[in-house]
Amino acid sequence: MGRTALLCAAALLLTACSDSGGDGPQASKPPNSPAPSGSQAGDPPEPAPGSTFTPDPDRVPHTRADALRLARKVAASPDQYGPGYTERSPYESDPARWAVLDEKCVWQREPLPKDVLASITTYSELPAAEGKGPVRVSSVVTVHREVDGADWEMARTLEEALRCPDQELRAGERITGLFSEGMSFGQGTNAYADDSISENGEYRSDQLGGPYPYNWSQARIGPVTVASVIKGGKGRSEQELNQAVEQGFSSMVVRAELELGGDK
Repeated sequence: MGRTALLCAAALLLTACSDSGGDGPQASKPPNSPAPSGSQAGDPPEPAPGSTFTPDPDRVPHTRADALRLARKVAASPDQYGPGYTERSPYESDPARWAVLDEKCVWQREPLPKDVLASITTYSELPAAEGKGPVRVSSVVTVHREVDGADWEMARTLEEALRCPDQELRAGERITGLFSEGMSFGQGTNAYADDSISENGEYRSDQLGGPYPYNWSQARIGPVTVASVIKGGKGRSEQELNQAVEQGFSSMVVRAELELGGDK
């Protein structure tokens, strides 16, 4: 989706919803990784080459409390995925922990590394109805101390799909045949973020059956990464799933830019 189309779709979605009230890739920067050339710890984020977005240094979070506030503002609420979506219970993950893929390709929740200020995952679903199974979605927002930390998270996400095309999300839930595509700003369809990743595979559940379509969409905006994941259900069309994840994902990209000082 191009930047103009994405921004327009998200703006309409946010307007329509203005009166409303360890599901995938995340990874920390490898230890002892050098900062980008010319940058130092604590420097304000710099835009990626060719990016049209520059965060306002005064609005980039520097404390865990500020980062958590931003993350909660950016995370997509259920109605931003479409009508009928509701909160699951629990709705929000522990903000002091994040998902890490272990050596056995199983997702675990571990304490945040010191280079990550905050990370939350919110869980929503479109309940089963009229013979169709539920659709489960998650929104992930991670705020890094520095841009290079967010860059490492994006790079590790791509590597994980190569290392583990089959992954266990949690007991009784797994994805198989996972493949990833990464695009920097200006490449392919990425005209909206410093960096973007799309992952696709098949979702299987001991409780819900399968295989059903699985998609993970992720973007980096300065030191912040946002992601939407959708797990299909019985009788749900790919068009229905694609529309839902695009709506939730685009709303987070726009809000991240607004919170970081992007053009309004």
